[in-house]
Parts: sequence; C-alpha cells; structure tokens
Amino acid sequence: MADVGYIRVSSADQNTDRQLADFHLDKVFIDKISGATTDRPKLRECLEYVRDGDTLHVHSMDRLARNLADLQRLVEDLTERGVKVRFRKEGLEFDGTENPMSKLLLQMMGAVAEFERSMIKERQAEGIKKALARGVRFGRKPKLSDATKREIIALVDSGQEKKAVAEKYMISRTTVYKILEDWQSGKITGPVECQTELSI
Repeated sequence: MADVGYIRVSSADQNTDRQLADFHLDKVFIDKISGATTDRPKLRECLEYVRDGDTLHVHSMDRLARNLADLQRLVEDLTERGVKVRFRKEGLEFDGTENPMSKLLLQMMGAVAEFERSMIKERQAEGIKKALARGVRFGRKPKLSDATKREIIALVDSGQEKKAVAEKYMISRTTVYKILEDWQSGKITGPVECQTELSI
C-alpha cells in the first residue's frame, strides 16, 4: 500500500511546494499545465500507477478535476479500483463505501469549486476589458525593426535625451541603452539617419 500524491499547477513557473508539503508520500506526480485541458500526462501516469490499497493524496478538488462531472468520474473510477482518495484542503476522504450524504457532499464541494473558477474567469475577463478601454496593451511588445533601431540611435546621437526617446517609442531606457550597445559593438549596421523628430 502506497501513499501517492498528485500535484497540479497552472504554469511551469508556479511553485509546487505548498501542495502536500506536510505529508510523506511514496510517489508524487506533478503536472504543470492548465486544469482546463484534458491532456494531463502526469495525471494519466498517476491513474495507471495507483493500485488496490493505495491512497491518492490531492491538495484540493480543483487540482484533480476540470469540473464536477470530471471530479465524480475520477473519484468513482479510483474507489472502484480500491484506491482511497483524500482531498487535504476540504478534509474529505473517499474509499468507495460512502453513504448518500458523502456523495452529496462531494457533489456540493465540487460544484462550489467549479462556481468559484467560473467567477474568477469572469472577473479576469472584466478586468481585461476595463484595462483595454484604458489603453493598456497585453501580450509581448512588437519587435523593433533594424530601421527603427537606427532611428533611435540617430535621435540619441543628435543629443536627444534617452528618456524622451524611450517614451516616444514606448520602450524602456534599458532597451535604448541595449540598442546603443549593439550599435557600438557592430551588431546593428547600416546608415544611421534620423527620419523623424521628437515632439517637445
């Protein structure tokens, strides 16, 4: 009989240490992927690994399942195979011998978790919409062309302040310095001519 842990975080740079940190586990499977996707390779490995008599430890219901239907299916499948499922945050354990009240509790807790996720998504969508209305730009900034870089070099070379140049092209002063360094080191070549002027 083994104590097995399943951990999921939404992205590769998120920390997994807070999940199941206080429990001794014989084997741990970690997915660094959104819970919205069905492609969770480590969960598949975990489900194939656990055997009759094992206990699967999960930090919370939303770490294991995408929605209520997914949660019920996974728990039923595991307990039918003789695997106990323990959700640490909710303080619940399922082993296939649950009474109707336990099943109802699973459904209620899963529904609450699903509702909370939908509310978070709605708030995020509203926040993005308001930010866009204020002119906030999302995503990676477009790459500066070599012609634009030479234009920046020309403006600075003509005596314009680096801060003003950075503001005009909506870049940081660090980027301006990097462009100047690349020019001096020969990484940027070609004629440096100013095709525009700063509006003061």
